[in-house]
Amino acid sequence: MSWTRALKHTVRTGMAIERTPLEPLIALRATVGLALVIAAGLALLGPGAAASSAFGAFMAAIATFQPSWRPRPVLALSSGLTLAVSTFAGYLVGASNTALFLALLAVWTFLAGLMWAAGATAGIIASGNVAIMLVTVTLPTSVPQAAGHAAMIAAGGVVQALLIVLFPIRRWGAHRDALADALAGEADYARRLRQDPVAPFDPQPLMKARDAAAVTVRQARRRPAELHGARGLAERIRPVLASLADPAVGAPAEGPARDRARELLAAAAEVLDAAARAIRQGEPVRLPGPSLAVLKAPDLGDVLTGPALRAARRLAALLDDVLETAEPGSGRTADPQASMLRPPLRALVPVVLRAVRAELRPGSPVLRHAVRLTAAASAGYLIGQALPFGHGYWAPMACVMVMRPDFTQTYARAVARFGGTLVGVAVATAIVQLAQPGMYLSGLLAVVSAGLMYVLMRTGYAVAQVFVSAYVVFLLGMGGVRWDQTVPDRVALTLVGGLLAMLAYAVYPAWETPRLRNRLADWLAAVGRYAAAVLGQYADPAGARPADVRAALLATRDARIAWQETLDRAAGEPVRHRGLSRAAADGAGDAVAALGRNAMLLEAHVPDRSQAPVPGAAALAEALRSSTEAAAKAVRERRVPEWDTVRTLLTSWDAPQAGVLGGAAGQLLDALDEVSEALRP
Repeated sequence: MSWTRALKHTVRTGMAIERTPLEPLIALRATVGLALVIAAGLALLGPGAAASSAFGAFMAAIATFQPSWRPRPVLALSSGLTLAVSTFAGYLVGASNTALFLALLAVWTFLAGLMWAAGATAGIIASGNVAIMLVTVTLPTSVPQAAGHAAMIAAGGVVQALLIVLFPIRRWGAHRDALADALAGEADYARRLRQDPVAPFDPQPLMKARDAAAVTVRQARRRPAELHGARGLAERIRPVLASLADPAVGAPAEGPARDRARELLAAAAEVLDAAARAIRQGEPVRLPGPSLAVLKAPDLGDVLTGPALRAARRLAALLDDVLETAEPGSGRTADPQASMLRPPLRALVPVVLRAVRAELRPGSPVLRHAVRLTAAASAGYLIGQALPFGHGYWAPMACVMVMRPDFTQTYARAVARFGGTLVGVAVATAIVQLAQPGMYLSGLLAVVSAGLMYVLMRTGYAVAQVFVSAYVVFLLGMGGVRWDQTVPDRVALTLVGGLLAMLAYAVYPAWETPRLRNRLADWLAAVGRYAAAVLGQYADPAGARPADVRAALLATRDARIAWQETLDRAAGEPVRHRGLSRAAADGAGDAVAALGRNAMLLEAHVPDRSQAPVPGAAALAEALRSSTEAAAKAVRERRVPEWDTVRTLLTSWDAPQAGVLGGAAGQLLDALDEVSEALRP
């Protein structure tokens, strides 16, 4: 993609408005917290302290909207307390010495950039704290005042946390949505399999539900029972659905058995959708009677035979378990010992340190982001001080809030921030000109602006910036700063900060396009290990280790998601493909996904421990493992993978004797050949 097309793409992305479900009650709670803090600050301590506490409450509320499975009060407290520490340290170091403050800003910004190693939520909170620190360190005039301002900022976070505890809204709502989305995704998959027996499946909802299922010990004691078991059942249902639909190992392509398979898939979709609705709303399961009747029809054995019949019976049993698990109101809670436990906040320090240490290496995207962020923020601070404007901190603040570890987000946010700022300050200026608000009315307008931002935050960064800009204008007006002292400065310095962020990425990029081959190779090797682990259960049913297969499956999904994220980011970059075009990437990705799907079909029919080993399974497992490892190396080295070992083995394969494995072996080889064809020049 050329730079011209890339810039057009980022402009469209940045200014796009998304239609997403709004959360007005949660936004109202955050707004009330901000209003309480501002009102108390104005009444007791004056506009300066009110502005400080407002920033603390404002950022603490934003932190609670970030995608995280940790309790929301913890996020609010973390944001408020870390911002208070940053502000106090910034004032102590830089109150009288610009050079020292610049050094502190560089260190703080570098650390904030590295926090992306711990996840997007940690990176966003850290970046926001640095940005607000640039503002709040200018408010106090003495060390006691700085301590007071830091305390007020922390108090803002505490107020938001207390409101969440006192006025909970839709308890476990995010966790319910994640599990319900996973079940709904399975239902959609079942419907698509009725028309396309080899329809693709997106594992992202299942991965998200798995993330949501990891809880702290305290959460595990309070988690509703319906959130504890359905995810594991959904994981087991997916291969059963696929094996029932696939003609190679399930129902034949035509005839009465295929018609019955379609009926079973439709009934399964109804059951899964009903369970998803019940879990999402915390209500009893409401299921149309005909669906269960189809699943438990007495003539199943007359129509379906062999693997298809086994899949149908197993599907009915699993769906019964789903309905039982999804029924709320039992009063039971999950056993914490049976939960996937997430470390408490205090135990995260060594985890974060290890993640950051792992990124301190040449070529790390997170390290490059930290370096870019530090350079751009420092340059923005110096330029802001040199320009004949007040409020020079707006340039580095724009840099910090705009920059992200990838190209598209950085450029799209730069465009959105400037466009949103322009509209926001224009609207706020018009209101100030017409209403001439005093201190209390300015505070009220700031609260209203923040509330609208909370409501519309997820509709797009440009929309959010409109109300953030208005919020800042009104908040500064509350302290007596006239609009004509803020509006021109903010617009000009926001433009400077955005341009610096874009220039920094262009000069010191971390392109995803060159990583495509490595990501594809990682995914191919992971799928090969998963397929070999499944085949190992056919080779030695008595010694089968399902935990190894499960671990290999999760590694495959992680590799697939990493590949997809890299592919999506690379699509908008102004970089040549360097040997892996978009068409080749799409073709190879589809082929590797098909290989994983074939392995999943085999997993649905692994033999019981009492059954005899399948002849040739051990040799095929070893051949597949070694061949995919060699193929991954070939992909990294820009060579076309070869599958001679697997092909030679399958030419002497006794398919009828191997049963289900014999029917799927040919599909495995076809998928491997498709990988090579997609990568062939």
